[in-house]
Amino acid sequence: MPRTRKMPATVPAPTLVRRAGAAAVGVYDMTAAPWTGAGKEGITQKVVRVDHAKGHYLGLVAFDPLVSSGLHQHQGVATSYVLQGSLTDYAGTIMRGQVGINFKGSTHDAIPYEKCLLAARLEGPVTYPPQDGPIHRLHAGARHSEIVNPAPEVMPDINVMVETVPMAVTAVAGVGRRLILDYKGTGDDRRLVQLQLLPGTTIPAHRTTELVEWFVIGGDVSVGDVTARGGSFVCIEPGTEAIVASRYGALLLAWSEGRIAWSDGASRPDLYGF
Repeated sequence: MPRTRKMPATVPAPTLVRRAGAAAVGVYDMTAAPWTGAGKEGITQKVVRVDHAKGHYLGLVAFDPLVSSGLHQHQGVATSYVLQGSLTDYAGTIMRGQVGINFKGSTHDAIPYEKCLLAARLEGPVTYPPQDGPIHRLHAGARHSEIVNPAPEVMPDINVMVETVPMAVTAVAGVGRRLILDYKGTGDDRRLVQLQLLPGTTIPAHRTTELVEWFVIGGDVSVGDVTARGGSFVCIEPGTEAIVASRYGALLLAWSEGRIAWSDGASRPDLYGF
């Protein structure tokens, strides 16, 4: 019987699906998870995982109207998918259905003029200027440091309207893919994509070589014998072997930190577009 990892109190206990060695899959139902404070009134969150030493975060973040993030600078890639509302900085406004991408050095202060809900993933710490007072926990790994914008002519965000990106046919029948972000130039070889699974689709058994994480935007998707539905995160650890299927169709936001290996040895292209 596999052992369930101990999670911080704010993290909903995952459903472990299958283990391959030390690997596992966690399904996190955000519809049942509690809202917790982010250290600033008017900002709340539902945390899947957080590592303040590395500045890593995965979860939902909600802003009340007129509650700003505060001036900050990203020290690693951050991506946010807008589920509700909009968020504005000096570059403009990101709206529902868009993914906002911040690269290392991105410097801004974002404010919502309506209630805003994000599915967010941070891959590096964030710095706030010392004069701004106590640091809140909106950003994992937040710390005080003097901020110098290394490229003020570069806008702090790239905002991608996901459903306008062309849907590419994949090597798996019933699976389409939209490429949102190729991490080329960041120092990491990763992908952020949207996957669409038609009803009745099965993705053959494969093994992950690095961390893969999904946010299920809509529909149902099963890994092994456990199903995740709209509003859930799925975390697939490196070395996990699984068959993925959807009974009624699914739309996923997927971050993959490395290629997969097909269990039958077939030479199919990578599921996530490497």
